[in-house]
Amino acid sequence: MVIAFINQKGGCGKSSSCFHLAGAFALQGHRVVLIDADPQGSLSQAFLGSSTVEMLPADRTLAALFNDDSTTPQDLVIDTSIPNIALLPANQHLARHNTPEPESFGLKQHVLAGFLEQRPAADITLIDCPPNLYQCSWNALVAADFLVIPVPPEDFGTQGLRAVHQAIDRARLLNFRLRLLGHLVTRADRRLLVHQAYEHKLRQLYGDRVLQTVVPEATAFKMALVHREPVSHSAPDRSATRASWPSTKSCPTHISREQNSTPMPSSDWLRAFGTRDSFRQFTSGGPSHTPNG
Repeated sequence: MVIAFINQKGGCGKSSSCFHLAGAFALQGHRVVLIDADPQGSLSQAFLGSSTVEMLPADRTLAALFNDDSTTPQDLVIDTSIPNIALLPANQHLARHNTPEPESFGLKQHVLAGFLEQRPAADITLIDCPPNLYQCSWNALVAADFLVIPVPPEDFGTQGLRAVHQAIDRARLLNFRLRLLGHLVTRADRRLLVHQAYEHKLRQLYGDRVLQTVVPEATAFKMALVHREPVSHSAPDRSATRASWPSTKSCPTHISREQNSTPMPSSDWLRAFGTRDSFRQFTSGGPSHTPNG
């Protein structure tokens, strides 16, 4: 199952969502592969540190897949220090490949999808997209089974959603599996009336396409980056962990709904999560030390 996190606005929580959800899924026992498709390399830096990521040569990053001069790349996915989480890193070498008008680049549109088809499937693959709708994001759309759109409840975060939805519709011409799981409200402070208002507006506009989970702006998330561990590992008893944990349950719920609403052909993710019983087992799992609530 491949889930891409996309929004053409920066600072929406795409990298953070991938980082912390990977930790929660890993604690459930799922093998998670993270793909950093952003030339800024924020997700890679969260695990490896900025100096290490900046020094990686192109042939050890996602850029190798787009390099016409490259031979068949070695397995670019590396294990992280967190059990059950592996990473395909990215850095500044990817920037020259992240070109506008990606639909005009023929087979380049399928680079990431082809790579994933050749690798042994992970239980869950999460793709962190850059803050634009250029080649890297487009490749994620063509490769993904599902999409999540992180949205902060404020004006700059909600602008541009129409363009994202239009890109999704176009990508479905190449990737009929693609489904929108929903909008994930991130970086929320419900003490602020403006955040309350924008969240209410989102739910009015998109209904159940807005996930029930709301990710708060919390210090624990920032401290987790200092420790280079998802919050589920660095602070398992903190409220931030409890806030992110429901997302690992709401995602399969939306996946189940999408599966049952539209007949879809067999594929790796459908075989893995293709029955109501498997979804029920998936959503009921969780680490014994995770607090309720």
